[in-house]
Amino acid sequence: QVQLVESGGGLVQSGGSLRLSCVASGTVSNIYEERWYRNSKGAERELVAALADTGQTNYAQFAKGRFTISRDRAKNTLYLQMNAVKPEDSGVYYCNAATSRPVYGPPPDIKYDQFWGQGTQVTVSS
Repeated sequence: QVQLVESGGGLVQSGGSLRLSCVASGTVSNIYEERWYRNSKGAERELVAALADTGQTNYAQFAKGRFTISRDRAKNTLYLQMNAVKPEDSGVYYCNAATSRPVYGPPPDIKYDQFWGQGTQVTVSS
């Protein structure tokens, strides 16, 4: 099990910056990828950025060049640096952790899970 707690949301003016944090606890060694998602008003939850344990990153088109995902392993903390924010970036941002662990059979298998934080509200004023 992995527990995720986000923080850092709030009200920011258009063009400003904000840094979201997500602290992971529990069996963090099983995490192979961490992601930020968001729920904007009237829209489905969408991927913002992902960071694999290999260091590979993946960004949604709207996030490229403005947002940066990073991780402090010592603190078990995932970050999302948001720059040049726009009103359409408003929404609830969720931290997500994808885990895998071996299941000792027979037969042996791998179990995959996903865990979510409670979300943090970001509001960008125009």
